[in-house]
Amino acid sequence: MRKLLLILSLFTFSTCFSQDEGYKTPPKEIADLLLAKPTPSVSINANASRMLLMEKNSYPSVEELAQPELKIAGLRINPNNFAPSRQNFINNFIIKDITANKEYQVTGLPAGMLAGNVSWSPDEKKIAFLNTTNKGVDLYIIDVSSRKAAKMNRQPLNVITGQEYSWMDDQTILYKNILQPASAAPVKSLMPSGPAIQQNLGKTAPSRTYQDLIRSPYDEQLFAFYATAQLVKNVNGIETKIGKPAIYSSYSLSPDKKFLLLRTINKPFSYLVPASGFNATVSITDLTGKLVKRIADIPSSELSPSGYDNVLNAPRGFDWRDDEPATLTWCMPLDSGIYKSRTDFHDQVLSLSAPFSSEPRELFKTTWRFGGISWGNADFALVSERLQSRQSGRMSRYNPSTGQLEMLWERNSTDAYANPGTPVTEKNKYGRPVIKLVDNGTKMLMNNQVGSSPKGDLPFLARFDLTTKKNEILWRSQPGTYEAVTEVLDADKLVLLTRRESQKDMPNYFIKNLVLRIADLPITNFANPYPQLKGISKQKVTYKRADGVDLSGDLYLPENYDPQKDGRLPVLIWAYPREFNSAADAAQIRGSQDRFTMVSYGGPVFWVTQGYAVLDNAEMPIVATDTSKKPNDNFVDQLRMNAEAAIDKLWDLGVGDRNRVAVGGHSYGAFMTANLLAHTNLFKAGIARSGAYNRSLTPFGFQNEDRTYWQAPELYAGMSPFSYADKIKTPLLLIHGEMDDNPGTFPIQSERLFNAVKGHGGTVRFVSLPYEAHGYRGKENLLHMLYEQNAWLEKYVKNAGKSSATDGRKKGF
Repeated sequence: MRKLLLILSLFTFSTCFSQDEGYKTPPKEIADLLLAKPTPSVSINANASRMLLMEKNSYPSVEELAQPELKIAGLRINPNNFAPSRQNFINNFIIKDITANKEYQVTGLPAGMLAGNVSWSPDEKKIAFLNTTNKGVDLYIIDVSSRKAAKMNRQPLNVITGQEYSWMDDQTILYKNILQPASAAPVKSLMPSGPAIQQNLGKTAPSRTYQDLIRSPYDEQLFAFYATAQLVKNVNGIETKIGKPAIYSSYSLSPDKKFLLLRTINKPFSYLVPASGFNATVSITDLTGKLVKRIADIPSSELSPSGYDNVLNAPRGFDWRDDEPATLTWCMPLDSGIYKSRTDFHDQVLSLSAPFSSEPRELFKTTWRFGGISWGNADFALVSERLQSRQSGRMSRYNPSTGQLEMLWERNSTDAYANPGTPVTEKNKYGRPVIKLVDNGTKMLMNNQVGSSPKGDLPFLARFDLTTKKNEILWRSQPGTYEAVTEVLDADKLVLLTRRESQKDMPNYFIKNLVLRIADLPITNFANPYPQLKGISKQKVTYKRADGVDLSGDLYLPENYDPQKDGRLPVLIWAYPREFNSAADAAQIRGSQDRFTMVSYGGPVFWVTQGYAVLDNAEMPIVATDTSKKPNDNFVDQLRMNAEAAIDKLWDLGVGDRNRVAVGGHSYGAFMTANLLAHTNLFKAGIARSGAYNRSLTPFGFQNEDRTYWQAPELYAGMSPFSYADKIKTPLLLIHGEMDDNPGTFPIQSERLFNAVKGHGGTVRFVSLPYEAHGYRGKENLLHMLYEQNAWLEKYVKNAGKSSATDGRKKGF
């Protein structure tokens, strides 16, 4: 008897802690969709005579992800080549002569090219790119006329802290070089120099749950070694040093190309925030690196107060004024960084012009938080202000000559219908992008590449009248297609570059002339990479939840599906919740049924090939019920209403089987999924990828929730599915990248939820993907992820009992 009990206990242990089962692959239709060769991305010169096509492979192998990696200061770097360890690369370049309609392979490309950071020279006769190898990062230049590439740098580049390179003129590029080879990196002593110590001496210093932070004195040494670089100027292959080595957070050339704006990182390095929040110095130098003006010393962002609209009590937003030779602008809080402080103005915007010897001059003050300036000319600029806590934004016209500030519009950031678009820019005499004014300076051209409307997304180009403050639509995509202006080639003649697609037509690029109204000129002819999806149907469906809020989603149905003949289908609902202060904004239609279906590894469209009805982008709004409430005050109830309304809609359409429904999501969508399984019986299964399930582990806020755990402990507990793990009896598939780098979604979140559900007898499976971060990249991992999801759906959803046409409604509570 004792032996039998031992055997049974061992069997139970093995079912809870299964061994490595090896990589598996999903059905061929799913695998082929995932591995379809990506369509090239394109970059076109200003006069649309030349186009660069950039080809990429599908996904790297897991072996490539397994390359050496250091995780320090919020960065993930390859210690062998002084570059970020996780990048997406270009594998080939082709130049197309648009006028002649001919394509040419670029020669001289490095073998096994892994390229990125592509940009045209100011005169557009050259194209620069970086190539990453196992040993370093090199700068290459493509001569557009000869279509030949050549390496330009002598020393390898250091691109760890960003700002990879910058064109100074047609012959000159600025970038950062490494100082020593990787072999000279500090070696970790077996005997530590002492314990790692952190302290706080009475200052309020809340911080987010950042990943990969500095944790020891040795980490500090590594960060200093890998991040310190030499700024150089390369003129036709000749490198000249600029100043002394430093840890450059950013550098920026003045419009007249006589000065450099530098932001350099200083010790001590923080153990609480990433490198972007370290102590820093902002200064101006000449082109030899000689100090001209020390502008500010910025303290660590660990001193930033918690709460939306609160900022570090220090200067921020340093930038050159685009329409003047060398004028620096920045912002300073007038409320000590605490927005709730009672004051008429919260921010002050200052400027300082060359030779930078005078005192800064005030340009204006803002009643909300300053968001930025878009420059036009001596008499015109746009100033943005924001209040994240209210989900509100404001745009004002600013006259630099008079100092007058006049509001043009104010709207909720969630009110997509009211978005007037983005001002069209042109290059000025300094080669800087500035706002293009038309009709004798009385109007702006506005490009809205989304164009949300009650009919779905319909991108448009408009003319905004600065006097009447109204938008006049000049052109708009028509229902049946989705066409967006990717670039205004000639603002005066209204010559546009557009990207057009439909449900059946692959996205391609066209040149459109709104004045001459001649036939559009196609300049690409990309083929459909997904023949498996031909014949599927897609429609935007709309419905209401119980409290009257309008919802929508994208419904995909299998090829040749006939509800009368084929009956109801198993359903997969995929969603991501969003918070709204306005029910009207939450009810707006988002997306377009006229877009071509592009396949992403993270989406649910794969399962339409397996006989499922797929509701993608199912709206899951969380709405503040009145002005005294915040959206999350009844989070779970609203999730329930959203989910029930979606299921009811698919049932009413006659396509969805309410007794065979799964729900899934990634990140906050995974959080949603676990909550729905904990608080409803609406679903047969759930798929939760890389989520956060215990909100006490994100105590200083999460997503759009700015209350802390200590301010709202019941809210944090109530929104945490971990608190209700004993209620999760619906089969739950948990997937997580073992090296998740997203704040809040530590892998331990899935590990602990798995253990909690398992400990209470729930049906749960946990898959940890080797070397993956918050977004997944490895080919073998992605194929296995799709295998796991498919197997879960087949077992617990498709092959569950079917509903009859007379089954009752609302069985889920």
